[in-house]
Amino acid sequence: MSEENLEAFKRGVEAYNRRDIEALLQGLDTEVEWYPALEVLLGGAATVYRGHEGVRELIRGTDETLGEIHVEFSTIRDMGDRIVAIGHLRIRGKESGAETESPVGYMAELKDGKPIRIRTYLDPEEALEAAGLKE
Repeated sequence: MSEENLEAFKRGVEAYNRRDIEALLQGLDTEVEWYPALEVLLGGAATVYRGHEGVRELIRGTDETLGEIHVEFSTIRDMGDRIVAIGHLRIRGKESGAETESPVGYMAELKDGKPIRIRTYLDPEEALEAAGLKE
């Protein structure tokens, strides 16, 4: 199951990066909860998006603000019931065209091989700590 979890996670990241929302949703549990850190970086409030419709709302909101968003992971660890990924996020503002990069960490809790809870962190150490790891 370990390799399957990693491949499914990578497919989800690829779908997210190319904005193929339906492919992304196929890999997520229907009751997924997504706690994004990007909104805080953009000056918004921390929130949670629930279910597939919530994920659609998250993506719509992000796409209204950003002209580009791309995430890449240098490290992905399968821990059985969760996956931890560390990398960086590249974004470009839609109106300003300003570009920035930020370190990022993801911790996804799995149910039947699909993420049921996704938490993103702008400090990768926080993702490692949330997963019970330290680098």
